[in-house]
Amino acid sequence: MTLLQWFVFFLFIQLVHFVATWKMYEAAGRNKWEAAVPIYNAIVLMKIIGRPTWWTILLFIPIINLIMFPVIWVETLRSFGKRSTIDTFLAILTFGLYVGYINYTEKLVHVSDRNLNPENKTADTISSLLFAIVVATIVHTYFIQPYTIPTSSLEKSLLIGDFLFVSKVNYGARVPMTSVALPMVHDSIPKTKSKSYLNCPQLPYLRLPAFEKVNRTDIVVFNWPVDTVHYFFEPKGRPGVIKPIDKRSNYVKRCVGVPGDSLSIKDGLVYIDGKLLQLPERAKPQFSYSVAIDGKTPIDFEYLIKELDITDPAGFKDQNSRDTIYFAALTAASAERLKNTPGITAVKREISKDPENGIFPHIGKWNRDNYGPIYIPEAGKTVALNLETLPFYERIIKSYEKDENGNDNDLKVIGNEIRLNGQIVTSYTFKQDYYWMMGDNRHNSEDSRYWGFVPADHIVGKPIFIWMSWDSNGKGINKVRWDRVFTTVSGDGQPQSYFKYFLIFLAVYFVGEHFYKKRKKNDDI
Repeated sequence: MTLLQWFVFFLFIQLVHFVATWKMYEAAGRNKWEAAVPIYNAIVLMKIIGRPTWWTILLFIPIINLIMFPVIWVETLRSFGKRSTIDTFLAILTFGLYVGYINYTEKLVHVSDRNLNPENKTADTISSLLFAIVVATIVHTYFIQPYTIPTSSLEKSLLIGDFLFVSKVNYGARVPMTSVALPMVHDSIPKTKSKSYLNCPQLPYLRLPAFEKVNRTDIVVFNWPVDTVHYFFEPKGRPGVIKPIDKRSNYVKRCVGVPGDSLSIKDGLVYIDGKLLQLPERAKPQFSYSVAIDGKTPIDFEYLIKELDITDPAGFKDQNSRDTIYFAALTAASAERLKNTPGITAVKREISKDPENGIFPHIGKWNRDNYGPIYIPEAGKTVALNLETLPFYERIIKSYEKDENGNDNDLKVIGNEIRLNGQIVTSYTFKQDYYWMMGDNRHNSEDSRYWGFVPADHIVGKPIFIWMSWDSNGKGINKVRWDRVFTTVSGDGQPQSYFKYFLIFLAVYFVGEHFYKKRKKNDDI
């Protein structure tokens, strides 16, 4: 929906509210026109139902308002003596229209001094649960979101089984575009194959002010731009579900190119504007290596794998050679260690030379190790648009950006002409920024090399903290990677666990609380 459409919808809701409640406003000693003034009518309603004025804000926060609307309907009815279970049930079942029915069919007597405390334990539990859900949803949506690392694309920096806290405020919290969805779940209802949201209505993209920009080498969580799923219940023969932007799968990669950069990859190394990209100390890029052995000297590969912390996967022999072993993911330091191992005669980094299928923009020219140069679009910048450049920007124009009216662009190629929304064009001006994301595990990462740019409106947040790390291959207490618990994701130097300081803090807190209660008890005596 465009902003104009949302405005019309908002006015329609205000009209419905006025028609359904103006008698209630009068019965509560207010003027009926107060029920018609947007926002002000909500403030007045809070006074009528005896609830704090700041609740009005919650009515305009996407997702949160889905929880608050039923609460307001029920509270409004109770403010006029309708407290039965059936009244509550009908208010929710009719999406609040039952309030309008009462407005016209009942004698309205406002209960100005009603008891706002829950009448029984069940009501108290429900009230507490709703409050907890509201608070948790606000935190999850606008401040901090928990996230689990499912793949090895950032191996060494982030491991499979790391549990992260992802900050929404660093890059600016994105207001949910999918306005009707279950709180605190992503695209599907847990333990089911059902969607957790409705595709319509969609809010326009809006991001709150940020503390920082997305910088080169930042680890970033974003929505996978080309995501279509195959696990929802779907009509037979349908290839997938096109999901709204904020319901696309969450990916985590390292940003290696920002808007305006000219990026290229030479022998697996990233260059920006012709200069080698300097990665932070914590980044440990990995590549595939072939390891030649003499076939005579015994080599304890199990010990080497453990010592070098090789995790993805350990290695495999070349079926055409008895003297070569391939490792899918080794750091440069691990490769050097292998070179000094008796029985190993050579260690060679595998570099792709021939063009590969599936490499963006699918022009049959590049591969994962030798790529580009490619321009990363910046909002407001204009590029020439012709048959040679079109493959780079076609998806941006057709899928990521809209025309002046908020509709999908109509892009066609007729002969040698490129037509955009019916007009012949030779250039294009970008409406938003784009980024280039890659995994540190260079040969085991599905990233921008395969599906292209990440639009700014797909950015979710910045991982800042590992609160737990779980090794599925460990045993007993060693399933927890204790050296990774309570470590920061970014920063200079090697990661440092703050778990012991957390335990000390807890110990001091509980000891202090014990003595405080003991002292207070003695003072009371």
